[in-house]
Amino acid sequence: MIVSQAYRRCERIVRFRARNFSYGIRLLPAPKRRALSAVYAFARRIDDIGDTDGPAEWRLARLAEARASLHRPVPDADDPVMVALADAARRYAIPLAAFDELIDGCTADVRGATYASFDDLLPYCRCVAGSIGRLSLGVFGSSDPEAAVPLADALGVALQLTNILRDVREDRLAGRVYLPAEDLERFGCTLNLDSSGRFTDPPRSLAGLVRFEADRAHDWYRRSMDLMPLLDRRSAACAAAMAGIYRSLLERIAAHPLQALATTSSLPLWRKATVAAYALAGAGR
Repeated sequence: MIVSQAYRRCERIVRFRARNFSYGIRLLPAPKRRALSAVYAFARRIDDIGDTDGPAEWRLARLAEARASLHRPVPDADDPVMVALADAARRYAIPLAAFDELIDGCTADVRGATYASFDDLLPYCRCVAGSIGRLSLGVFGSSDPEAAVPLADALGVALQLTNILRDVREDRLAGRVYLPAEDLERFGCTLNLDSSGRFTDPPRSLAGLVRFEADRAHDWYRRSMDLMPLLDRRSAACAAAMAGIYRSLLERIAAHPLQALATTSSLPLWRKATVAAYALAGAGR
C-alpha cells in the first residue's frame, strides 16, 4: 500500500474512533499529525481486541498476533496501519516497545485482573495509557527528553484514571472493576448492581468514592503540566488540548458523581473545540 494512503486510513480511524484525541492531533503540523495518527490507530486496534466480545483465549491469541505484527522487520503491505506506523517510526524516535506494555495491559483486562490498592492499579495505568504518553512524546520531541518522559507518563495516568471514572458502570456491566478494593472498602462500596443495572451502594458512599478518585486524578494532571514547556508550540498545544478535554470531563464527573455512575459522561462538541482553541492560543504565548 502507498504510504500516503496508509496515513489517510489512520487519520480516518482517529477522526471516527478517537474523537477526544482528534481535537489535539488536529493542532499538529501535517507530518506529526500523520505520525501520531498511526500511533493511535494501532493503539485503537489493540484496545478493540481487549474490549471485544468473544472467548478469552481467542482475544489473547489476537493480542499475540498484534504483538507479532509490531516486531516484524517489514510490515504487511496490505495492512495500512502497520505501513504507516513503520514509516512514522523511521521519521521519529517513537519507542515502539511501549506498545508491548499496552498489549500487556490489555492482556490483564482479558484475564480479568483486579486491583487491591492504587499501588497495584498504577502499573496497569502506565501500561495502557502512560505508554501512549511516551509514544506521543516520540512524535512531539522534547527539549529535555529525560525530564519529559516521566511527565508524559504522568499525563497518561491522569487520562486513564479519568477513563476509569467515566466508565465505571459500563465496565461493571462487562464484569470489570478497576477501582482499588481498598478504596471501595474505605467508602463502604461494593459496586454491586441490581436487576436494572443500577448500583446498590448508598448514594452518599458512591459520591464520596468518585470524588476521592477524581482528586487523585487531578493530582496526576497537576504533575503532568510541567511537560508543556518542554515541547514545541504545536506539540504543547496538542498535549494541552488532550489534557484539557479530559480534565474538563473529570470536573464534570466530580461535580455530578451519581449522574456519572448512571450514564457515560461526555463533553459537548463545542466544549471540546473551545478547549482545543484555548490550548492553541496558550501555546502561542
